[in-house]
Parts: sequence; C-alpha cells; structure tokens
Amino acid sequence: MKRISTGSPFEKSLGYSRAIAKGGWCFVSGVTGYDYNTMEMPEGIADQARNCFATIRAVLSEAGFALEDVVRVQYTVVDGVLVQELAPALGEAFGDIRPAATMVIAGLIRPEMLVEIEVTAFKG
Repeated sequence: MKRISTGSPFEKSLGYSRAIAKGGWCFVSGVTGYDYNTMEMPEGIADQARNCFATIRAVLSEAGFALEDVVRVQYTVVDGVLVQELAPALGEAFGDIRPAATMVIAGLIRPEMLVEIEVTAFKG
C-alpha cells in the first residue's frame, strides 16, 4: 500500500492521505481548488475544478495511474446554480474518459470552496 500526500495542511490536521494506492486501485480523497504550493484558491468554480484536476493528475501519476484510469468520480458542488459554469471544466477533463459519476449539492468546510472532486482509479 502506498500513501500519497500533496503537503496540504488539511491532510495532517484532519488525519487523511490525499490518495491510497493498493493493487490495481487508487483512491483519491476529495480535492478542492487550492493550488497546494501557494494555498491560493481561484474565485470561479471552473478554475477551481481545473486546479482540482491538476492535483488529481499529479497524485494519480505519483501512484502510477493516469486520468484515463478513473472509473468513478464524485463532485460536491455548493450550489446547483454553479453547475452550468462548472460543466465545461468537467468536459475538458473527462469528455472522452466518461467515468461513472455522481454530483451532490452540499456545503464544504470553507466558504471559498465551491467544488470538491473525489476519484477512484483502477488498472486491471
């Protein structure tokens, strides 16, 4: 089993790994739109999602996976009104991959967070 960290302060304070890779599976914890190098967050939900996918790609790569290996994704969005603005960023990332997906409308732990993306990848 391999534990992967982005160095985010949330990982240590909340007691979780950014991802766990085991066997043919990689489970990536929910990722929000921070640039984890600077801890800056874009204002718009589409740019937050693009940051999420950049983090997800990097974590998957470190674990020996690629975005194309993603079989499941869950999006948590703070307001359904934002989905139309979010949609192009989702299509950019997953348009040809098309994993099984769920979108939930719910609050996130900080007011600047508009979207959180969690993925599961499999290499069989």
